[in-house]
Amino acid sequence: MNDTANGQPALNGIKVLDLTQFEAGPSCTEALAWLGAEVVKVEEPERGEPGRWGFSNRADADGHYFIFYNLNKRSVTCNLKSDEGKALLASLIEKVDVVIENMAPGTFARLGFDFERIGQLNPAAIFAQIKGFSPHSPHADYLAFDMIAQATGGTMGVNGEPDAPPVRPGATIGDTGTGMLCAMGIIAALFQRVTTGRGQHIEIAMRDAMLNYCRTPMSRQASTDEVLPRTGNAIMGTAPSGLYQCKPGGPDDYCYIFASRGNEEHWRRLVRAIGREELLDDPRMADGATRAEHRRAVDEAIAGFTSQHTKEEVMAIIAGAKVPCGAVFNTLELLNDEDLIARGMIRTIDHPVRGPTKVSGWPLKMSASHVPIEPAPLHGADNAAIYGEWLGYTAAQVADMRARNII
Repeated sequence: MNDTANGQPALNGIKVLDLTQFEAGPSCTEALAWLGAEVVKVEEPERGEPGRWGFSNRADADGHYFIFYNLNKRSVTCNLKSDEGKALLASLIEKVDVVIENMAPGTFARLGFDFERIGQLNPAAIFAQIKGFSPHSPHADYLAFDMIAQATGGTMGVNGEPDAPPVRPGATIGDTGTGMLCAMGIIAALFQRVTTGRGQHIEIAMRDAMLNYCRTPMSRQASTDEVLPRTGNAIMGTAPSGLYQCKPGGPDDYCYIFASRGNEEHWRRLVRAIGREELLDDPRMADGATRAEHRRAVDEAIAGFTSQHTKEEVMAIIAGAKVPCGAVFNTLELLNDEDLIARGMIRTIDHPVRGPTKVSGWPLKMSASHVPIEPAPLHGADNAAIYGEWLGYTAAQVADMRARNII
């Protein structure tokens, strides 16, 4: 499955035991799978992780939410409430390069699998844990989801209109953003293991990850003792920087237009593109900071142009003039975007239950590492294969464990 025209993918031969659920952990392991690792998802035997069934529009099929975050993985079941199930997991740990979990704080350790135990089972294993808050924090035992991480880590506090409540960013960077940083740590640990021969413990807190993603507003905060104000869609200290309504005026008919304060040529190109060259001689438009003081006049001039064109036309004209400009595309438009489809960023997979299903692809392009996108696994679909290939169980033994609810 992982063969490419240019040889083996980057993480070929790396085995990952995935005890994660929902999004932060699955985002991490999906990235590893797309880089060529063999990722085996371990789930409880009855229904599997809640992401499978908690968001589905069909009782007979996994939810699209689960499918989007578990592409290219395999699935086994294991009853970790039983001693035999724990022993089975211990045997799997002995065979892998990476173990990752994002259960509630302390759960995995109470099952008997902390870093010390994993190191005893497999000294070369890398053990990664994703939690909402650092285990060394006063909040260590608090539960967290994406929106909790965004609230406590800064991304929500800097987002929203001036003099209005904070707004949760729609993109789930609290989950997926943390998962990507964790994947980076795992890859670094795999590289370090080449010289040390040993695994290591990786911990990442979702709150801490959000602080990392807030470095730009935090850098601005560092220069003042006053609370940094929210600026909505505008960029502080320059204009134009914001959304402009486009024809025909629907809820998503907008373009974002930005003239960098570090390159006045953007402004000059913009006014020429919209046919308002006279603004070049307007003292209110002399530079980014001055334009910010007269933002209303700037916005009126630009909106007079954008309101007469569709967002696609505005983007073609203004971005085509080498001015930063992007149309606002909603999720339905993106799912059917011809460019994204042509480049493989939107793919149609053949799901074993749902049939043809559109999913989003992997944005990282590597010249010598390519992994075709494969459907997310059905619950326990690889029990016979993994327990057979990795641990030597016969088909009859696997069937017996299933009958006794061990898997």
